[in-house]
Amino acid sequence: MIDLAREQRLAQVFVEVASTLLDDYDVLDLLQRLATRSVELLGVSAAGIMLADANEELQIMAASDEHARLLDLLALQHDRGPCAECYRSGEAGPNIDLTAPESLTRWPGFTERALATGYVTTHAIPLRLRKRVVGALNLFQSADRPLREEDLALAQAFADVATLAILQQHTLERGHLENTQLQAALDSRVVVEQVKGILAERWQTTPDEAFDAFRHHARAQGLHLSELAGRIIDGSFDVSAIPAPEPHAGR
Repeated sequence: MIDLAREQRLAQVFVEVASTLLDDYDVLDLLQRLATRSVELLGVSAAGIMLADANEELQIMAASDEHARLLDLLALQHDRGPCAECYRSGEAGPNIDLTAPESLTRWPGFTERALATGYVTTHAIPLRLRKRVVGALNLFQSADRPLREEDLALAQAFADVATLAILQQHTLERGHLENTQLQAALDSRVVVEQVKGILAERWQTTPDEAFDAFRHHARAQGLHLSELAGRIIDGSFDVSAIPAPEPHAGR
């Protein structure tokens, strides 16, 4: 039976993404939205987008939330794990049962951390265009429910959009992978991570709340996340201009 509400939401998301790609878009903000939409539309618990650096090690570009436990789990796969294998082979790794003994044997550190976090299933989807692979989309589930073929096809579509967002379509069509583009994207994420930590410390709040407030202010001012982060780091922007997140009840 077709879920009409889900189909309508899916159409809205792809219209949103398509219109974004036509503008001078903020790649980090777009990847963040893709990670969040993956959770929303695929019914998974968490999602992360990983990009390979010059040493062919995976680095975090975006995550559906900024909690340390998810970021640590993604970071564990910089050279070993389902995403690392997906990146090197160019093949998807769907419906990986983390409770199976072979998962613990194959990726002991990653599997132990994932299970401790509450995830029992993971999926690794390549960021690719034709034969070019630049990273992977990682999905996590806390419920033992395999993704259907149509869900995996949607996950690959999100990964394909992420690839275009990172590298820009015209560059790929010319057959050139610009290493400087990849490194610039990675460097942008590093600067945003630094600012997230600064703001969380300043406001005594969670990284998730700090990132949301930072992201909202960048959008309101028409600034790319990396641009605003760079100005905060070099001291040319007063962070007091960013409204602090509202404290949670009971904090």
